[in-house]
Amino acid sequence: MFAIPEQFSNATKSTMEAQFALFSSLSAKTFESMEKLVALNMATAKGSLAESTATARAMLTVKDPQEFISLTTGKVQPAAEKALAYSKEVAAIVRGAGAEFSQAAESQIVEANRKVLSLVDEVSKNAPAGSEQFVSAMKTAISNASAGYEHISKTTKQAVESVENNMNSAVSQFASKIPTAA
Repeated sequence: MFAIPEQFSNATKSTMEAQFALFSSLSAKTFESMEKLVALNMATAKGSLAESTATARAMLTVKDPQEFISLTTGKVQPAAEKALAYSKEVAAIVRGAGAEFSQAAESQIVEANRKVLSLVDEVSKNAPAGSEQFVSAMKTAISNASAGYEHISKTTKQAVESVENNMNSAVSQFASKIPTAA
């Protein structure tokens, strides 16, 4: 008779522990991604400062307008290529973090569904006679929720892939225009 509240208590404790573990893992991944972004930004800032200094020194030696135009137009293509490389690196960091977050969330949901179904099975063993329909309805609801999540997850992944493909296409078009800008 007292087994059911104890089972729910154990299930709640287990769920809370799993959620804490997921939160800790996602926090660690977030900090790791932020470290990568900070390192990238620092390297980019240092490179930009060095390049700006070199350009300023070169401009001090310019003797006529034609040399000035030549110097400035010669910087357009390398600057565009660096901006493109930077955006690709940022996208790679964000994409990697997103993939890790999705994988962690999916594994958490699968494990939670497994635990809930196990709990329902265990509780149904001690359930009073005539509750079979209720237990069956619970299992169906859990199964439907799981199927709904899988559908949403699949649709979200397709949307993310579509956005990435569109972004890659835009970057490719931009990259193909760089030589004509110089």
